[in-house]
Amino acid sequence: MTTSYKVRITGVVQGVGMRPYIYNLAKRHGLAGWCLNDSQGVSIEIQGAEAGSFIDALKTSPPALAKIETFELQTVDGPAYTGFTIRESVVIDNAFALISPDIATCADCMAEVFNPSDRRSLYPFTNCTNCGPRYSIIKDGPYDRSRTTMAAFTLCPECAAEYRDPSNRRFHAQPNACAVCGPRVWLADKSGVALDGVGINYNAIEKAQAFLKDGAILAIKGLGGFHLACDAANTQAVERLRNLKRRPVTRRSKGGSNKPFAVMAADVEAVRRFANVSEREQSALEDRRRPIVLLDKLLLKKGGSSPHFEKGGGRGGICLADAVAPHNPWFGVMLPNTPLHHLLFHGTGAGFAALVMTSGNLSEEPIVTSNPAALEKLSHIADAFILHDREIHTRVDDSIVRVDNETMTVSRRSRGFVPNTIDLGEEPVEIYAAGALLKNTFCLTRGRYAILSQHIGDLEGLEAMQFHEHSRACLKAAFKAAPALVAVDMHPDYISTRLGREYAVSYGLKTVEVQHHHAHIVSCMAEHGLSRQVIGVAFDGTGYGADGRVWGGEFMLVTRQEYERIAHLEYIPMPGGDLAVVEPWRMAVAYLQKAFGDRWAEAAAGVCLNRPQTGAIIRMIETQTNSPLTSSAGRLFDAVASLIGVCDVISYEAEAAILLEAAARPSSPATYPFVIRDGAPSVIETSPLIMAVVKDITNGVEASVISWRFHLTLAEVIAAVAERMSETSGLDEVVLSGGVFQNALLLRMTRERLSKAGFKVWTHERVPANDGGISLGQAAIAWEQVKAQPVVSIHDRKT
Repeated sequence: MTTSYKVRITGVVQGVGMRPYIYNLAKRHGLAGWCLNDSQGVSIEIQGAEAGSFIDALKTSPPALAKIETFELQTVDGPAYTGFTIRESVVIDNAFALISPDIATCADCMAEVFNPSDRRSLYPFTNCTNCGPRYSIIKDGPYDRSRTTMAAFTLCPECAAEYRDPSNRRFHAQPNACAVCGPRVWLADKSGVALDGVGINYNAIEKAQAFLKDGAILAIKGLGGFHLACDAANTQAVERLRNLKRRPVTRRSKGGSNKPFAVMAADVEAVRRFANVSEREQSALEDRRRPIVLLDKLLLKKGGSSPHFEKGGGRGGICLADAVAPHNPWFGVMLPNTPLHHLLFHGTGAGFAALVMTSGNLSEEPIVTSNPAALEKLSHIADAFILHDREIHTRVDDSIVRVDNETMTVSRRSRGFVPNTIDLGEEPVEIYAAGALLKNTFCLTRGRYAILSQHIGDLEGLEAMQFHEHSRACLKAAFKAAPALVAVDMHPDYISTRLGREYAVSYGLKTVEVQHHHAHIVSCMAEHGLSRQVIGVAFDGTGYGADGRVWGGEFMLVTRQEYERIAHLEYIPMPGGDLAVVEPWRMAVAYLQKAFGDRWAEAAAGVCLNRPQTGAIIRMIETQTNSPLTSSAGRLFDAVASLIGVCDVISYEAEAAILLEAAARPSSPATYPFVIRDGAPSVIETSPLIMAVVKDITNGVEASVISWRFHLTLAEVIAAVAERMSETSGLDEVVLSGGVFQNALLLRMTRERLSKAGFKVWTHERVPANDGGISLGQAAIAWEQVKAQPVVSIHDRKT
C-alpha cells in the first residue's frame, strides 16, 4: 500500500480547464494518481514526494475561470499508481456541481480566428476551456459534452485529438469544434431559405456585412438568443428598426418609446469615438463577461430644461443616430462576445463603427432563441437572418452594468453572471422564490447557495410566464434542486405570486409571503453576508405595503427574519392608479394639491402645468376616486421631473427619473426644506420641498440647478432619518436598496453623507438593486421565518 492524498474541490470547477490544469500540474511535480469530474465537483488522488507543492499550487493558483468554494484534503493508503490519468466523469445521485456562466471568446482563440494559416481561421464558433458557451448549452450535470447541445456534433479526428489531450487547452472543452465538424452559420431570407451564392460560415458573414452597410436590419443568432442589428450611424435604418420593434421615438405623447438600443463596437478605441470611457469602464467593457456598460455620450452638454448632446467632433468622433438612445445621456455599449460578433467587424467589408445590437424580440416579449421562432416572430422586422445550427437550450439576455466611483454595479444580471451563486452562509431547505412582477428573476437554493435566474423580464404575457417556468426547470435540473418551500411577494395580484402559489399547490408545499421592501433590503444583506440587524432604506417605484397601500419610500429596522417600518415618505394620491406611473404630470398635480391646497391652480400656472385634464385630476384626488395612496420615492422623482419640464409622459419604465438625473449639474450646496413628523411610523413631509421647487421655477432657476438640489435634498433626508434611527437603535450600518438607487447621483450623494455621519453603508454590486434582486431577499427571508419549523420535501424531482 502507498500513501495517497485525496483532494475534493467544489465550486465553479467544471468547464473551466480544471482537469487539464491538474493533469499538467501533477506531471510537473512528478506525481502519480488520477482526477475526475463528478456531480459535485472534482476529485483527485495523488502520490509522490512533491504532493505538498502540488496542493499549494492548486489552492493558490487555479485556472483563471475557476472559483474554488471548498477544498477537502485527507491522507489514505491505497494502491500504487504508475502515472497520472484523467478518469471518466461519475454521476452521483442527487449531487450537483456549480456551473460556469457563458464566457466571451478569449484572446488565444481570437488570435487563431484571425490567423489565415490556422485551421480555425475565420471560424465563428472557435472556443476552448477558457471561453465559450456554458450555461446556455447545458442540459444536465456534470458538465460533459453528452449533456450539452453540442452532443449533436461528432468531433472530427483533429478536434477529437485536442479534446483527449490533457496538455491541450481544448482538453474536454465541451463546445470544441471546427468548420469540419462543428456548428455552421448561414445567411437566410425572411422565409429561412439560404440566400443563393452565399456559403457557410465566413462567406455568409461577408454578405451580411454588405447588407448592413446598405441599411438592412439583420436578425443574428448569438450566444443566448437573437439580436436585431443595423448600422448604428444609419439614421434611416435605426429609425426603421425602432418603428418595426414598436419603439417609435416619442417625446410628450403616448404611442412610442424612447427606450434606448444597445450598441456593439469592435473594441474600446472604436467606442471612444462616440462615448466617454474611463479606465474602470474600459475594464468593464473588456471583462470576460462582456456586459452592456452604460457610458456617457461623447461631448455631452447640459443646460436649460433638458440635456443636449453634441454630435461627433474631436478625437475622430462619429455621430450615432439620435434614435439609438433618444433624449438619453448614455449609450449602452458592449464589445463582441463570440467570434461571430467579432467577425462582423472584421475586414474591409465592415465599414461601420458600431452596430445596434438590441434583443431579438418584440417589445416586452422574451428574447427569441430558435431558428423557427425567429423566422416566425422577426420576419416583419429583419431583412435577413444570420442563423446557425447550435441549439440554445437556455435563453440568456445581455447583462447591463454601470460604473460609478470605480465600483461596477449590475442592473440586469444575465449572460456572463448567471448561474454564479450567492453563499447564504448556511444550508437552508431547498427554496423556490418566485420574485417580483417587473424585471423578474426567480431564485432557487441548493446547499449553501442561492442561485438567481437570468433576467426574465416583465411578467405581463404568456411567453414571459413560460420563460420563467422553462428557466426554473432548467436550473432545477442543472442543480438537482427539489424545492421544499416557496416564497412569493405579498402582492395578491402579481403574476409571479400566482406562479409561486401554483407551484406550491402542485407539490403540496408551504408558501411564505414576503413584503416587497423587506425583500429589497435582505437581498443586499444576503449579497454581502449580513445576518445582523441593520437600518434599511428601500426607495423604489411600487411595492405592496402591509397596510394595503403602495409603498416605495421606506425606512426600516431589518433582520433577515423581520422588519419594523420606522419612517416613510408621506402618502400622496396616485390619480388614475397605474396611469399615474405612465403620466408623471398626474403626480405633479397631486404633489401641488398636497402642498398648496386650494392655491394649486396658481401654483400650476406658475410652472406651466396647464393641461385641460388638471381640474378633473384634482376632483379625483378630492373625491378619492381611483387615487390610491403611495409613499413611493419613484413617484416623487416623477413629479419633480414633470414640474421642471423634463418629462410629462414616460415611454419606458423610470424614464422620468433617468432624465431628471441627466439634467442635474453641480451647483448650490443648499438643500430644499423638509419636515420629519414624529410618529409610529414617522413621516417625511415633502410639501416644503415641492413649494421650494415651485418657487425656484417661477424665479427662473435652471432645471439643472433644481435637479441637483432635489437629489441633494433626498440624500439629506436619508441621512437625517438614519441618524434618528441610529440614536434609538444603536445601529451604525445602513443598507440601501430599491430601483431608485440605480440613480448614480443620488447613490453617491447618499453614501457621502452617511459615511460622513459615521455609518457603514452597504449597497448592491453583484445583485441588482431593482426588482431583479427581489427573489434573493425572498428566499433568505422565507428560510429565516421557517427555519425553526421542520420542512420536508414531499415531491419527486420532476421539473
